[in-house]
Amino acid sequence: MLCRMDVINSMRSVIELASLWIEVLAIVIIVAAIAYGGVQYLLDGLVRRKRSDAYHAFKVRLGSALLIGLEILVAADVIRTVALEPTLENVLGLGLLVLIRTFLSWSLVVEIEGRWPWQKKTGLE
Repeated sequence: MLCRMDVINSMRSVIELASLWIEVLAIVIIVAAIAYGGVQYLLDGLVRRKRSDAYHAFKVRLGSALLIGLEILVAADVIRTVALEPTLENVLGLGLLVLIRTFLSWSLVVEIEGRWPWQKKTGLE
């Protein structure tokens, strides 16, 4: 029969592994998007002769992948902090990370869409 500490240690290991896999997923998404976006940029710019649109399309693809990657990394940090080490110091560190990543996300949205996330879309977009 498993004792309580064995169950807790097993759950801790599963949570650590899950947060690690979530981080790996975020990295894979970002790297794959860079590779895909780079190939598309080269095809659009060199082969299809759409140089003026190629940079904007690359920027949108890369920015979108970074946004998704950042959100997934935040999820991994939340899981790790809340489930494994919910100390005040770790929660404050998580809060700082979330603030920094939120600012980065907003900056990416401004770069991609040309407006702040809370602004309404104009009919020209």
